Amino acid sequence: MLDHLEVEVRDLAASRRFYSTALAPLGYAVKVEGPSLGFGDERAKDFWIKSGTPSERPLHYAFNCPSQEQVRAAYGAAITGGGRSDRSPVLMPHIHPHYFAGFVFDPDGNLVEFVTHAAEAA
Repeated sequence: MLDHLEVEVRDLAASRRFYSTALAPLGYAVKVEGPSLGFGDERAKDFWIKSGTPSERPLHYAFNCPSQEQVRAAYGAAITGGGRSDRSPVLMPHIHPHYFAGFVFDPDGNLVEFVTHAAEAA
């Protein structure tokens, strides 16, 4: 189990805008300001960004969402916040019957996934 993730970004202001917008539908906001920005909700500060040199190979990380509605909301917010679509939210039953995810590239080219594993109510 991961406790937190920190990534280096080229442009802290652009990445702050992107992640602040993209993660707002999940209840995340900047909770710590300093050399690194810590994003989280009332439970944890588990996603961090700081100025630096992004990985040569883009990273892929996923934010767990409680519902398909929140996957769609976060995906849309990420696009509004300056992200570039990789894949619109879609059910991916080849992973498991309820895997629903959307994928967006952040300002540094990292692949950010918004996913739920929850079955939708009928």
